[in-house]
Amino acid sequence: MNLNMMTSLNFIKNTVESRWFQNFIITIILINGAVLGIQTIEGLTPSSMLILDMVDKICLTIFVVELSMKLIIYRTSFFKRGWNIFDLIIVGISLIPASGQLSILRALRILRLLRLITTVDSIRRVVSGMLIAIPGVGSVGALLLIFFYIGAVISTTLFGDLFPQWFGNLGRSMYSLFQIMTLESWSMGIVRPVMEAFPYAWIFFIPFIMVTTFMVLNLFIGIIVDAIATVKEQDNVDRQHQFSSKQDIDQLRQDIAVLQNQLDQLLERTGIESSQHRPE
Repeated sequence: MNLNMMTSLNFIKNTVESRWFQNFIITIILINGAVLGIQTIEGLTPSSMLILDMVDKICLTIFVVELSMKLIIYRTSFFKRGWNIFDLIIVGISLIPASGQLSILRALRILRLLRLITTVDSIRRVVSGMLIAIPGVGSVGALLLIFFYIGAVISTTLFGDLFPQWFGNLGRSMYSLFQIMTLESWSMGIVRPVMEAFPYAWIFFIPFIMVTTFMVLNLFIGIIVDAIATVKEQDNVDRQHQFSSKQDIDQLRQDIAVLQNQLDQLLERTGIESSQHRPE
């Protein structure tokens, strides 16, 4: 690899990793999202649609150039980072010709807005925390499913005969209990009509609401918040490590400069002494 190529690669790398370039990409993503939203407005003139399509193509071209630059400088390392693959898939979907039976893919262009996840650190941290929380959330979800199943069997047995539209079978009971858990029209819509026939039905519904809504769902939130805090703490550790590494590199460069200066002085002194002792 010659010097010119190495200089070009360093320039591309510094450009891609610079703050101004990342802010530029964020701006293009927001502009592209706004354009895709405006295109859904009815009554736009053909000239307006032409301009919007042109802006959309320019944005897509910028995304392709950005990914190409990353592929050039990172090569196979590009695919070792999951977020890079995510960006590649999102942009790749937009490059598929949206014609004929594939016209539905045109609507998927709005997925480019998801690239904000990879470009905005705070959003990426939240998503990373949610991904880390999946095992814990899965355990809580299994616990919630157990409560739902038990509640569905009980409610179907107790209320299924008089209220088959809500508790006629296991599936309807679970759906009704889900509505109750979300507190959407749970009182006047379901519970009070049931209590007119079964005055003591509140003994079942109130504990169910307290367990599912106020306890289990809070566990979901707690697990996700804890995972996000863990990701944030890891980011801080990585930044400190990078800062420490940069300080070590700077100190090493200073030591090398001092040694180089001492070596030059030694060589210069040795040269002078050699010239003084040289025979006439």
